[in-house]
Amino acid sequence: MADTADETAETYDPARYERPSVTVDVVIFTLIDRELHVLLVRRKRWPYEGFWAIPGGFVQMHESLEDAARRELEEETGVRDIYIEQLYTFGDPDRDPRTRVISVAYFALVRADRQRLRVSDESLDVRWFPVREIPSPLAFDHDRILATALARLRSKLEYTTLAFELLPEVFSILELKHIYEQIFGEKLDKGNFYRKIKDAGVLEETGLLREGRGRPTRLYRFRRDRGDGQFVFRWREARIDADDSQEHHPSS
Repeated sequence: MADTADETAETYDPARYERPSVTVDVVIFTLIDRELHVLLVRRKRWPYEGFWAIPGGFVQMHESLEDAARRELEEETGVRDIYIEQLYTFGDPDRDPRTRVISVAYFALVRADRQRLRVSDESLDVRWFPVREIPSPLAFDHDRILATALARLRSKLEYTTLAFELLPEVFSILELKHIYEQIFGEKLDKGNFYRKIKDAGVLEETGLLREGRGRPTRLYRFRRDRGDGQFVFRWREARIDADDSQEHHPSS
């Protein structure tokens, strides 16, 4: 380790120190055909040539971490203009065979119909994959990054209204319930879910009905003036236990 006791602004030499590289990786979730998907790119070059990976790349000296994440995401996939949130930092010394690399991961939940995917020159393909059908193993430590992002996403649904980002302007309670079920990976009791969401005060009746088989379905919109300040959804209290999974619950 270099002696830094006598260093000053004039004598400091960064070349005297080993410096790890820094990358960003961006985990993007969406719902397609009522199933939770994640966006992956297929690597074109070493290392992990031909492996599927989370979109990302190296941070340039002049840019912030978030700017780098947005740039890499757009360059590799075409996805742009979305809200991303920092997830976690991954820094195992041997996570990248090229050199010592520290990766700062981000994640987001988006509507796939608002994005147009494209393949970059550095990738073979870009594609949405169902979370339950991920091509394994992913490149680098991306299986671990994906698992961490999925756990964070599920956690955030308990105290934020993030799930509403996947809904159209007006929607039914059942459509909202299905989003929660897909992200949590568990069935929720219709009656308990309806009561907890209604009690949260984040829904506004539209007065509109959707016609279909059976009686019309009441439609709602999200009250954006409510925000996340008072929203709490203890989903485990609305889950269906295995012993109760065969019971019939009346429609709401």
